Amino acid sequence: MLTTKSKSTIPVFGILVLSIIFAAGLFVVGFDQGHIFSLVYGEQAFTDLYIHELTHDMRHAAGFPCH
Repeated sequence: MLTTKSKSTIPVFGILVLSIIFAAGLFVVGFDQGHIFSLVYGEQAFTDLYIHELTHDMRHAAGFPCH
């Protein structure tokens, strides 16, 4: 009878990368009020709120207040 041993290890590097992606996504969806585009557009980005308007319904579904 042949017995196989399975290594079930979770790579720490993969968890670290996914947690960074999750944190960036959470910032973009939940807290960005023009900060990302302000690097390119300056103060006008805080008036236009492009990402806020793009993710508006998702913000409501996730429970973030935005009005």
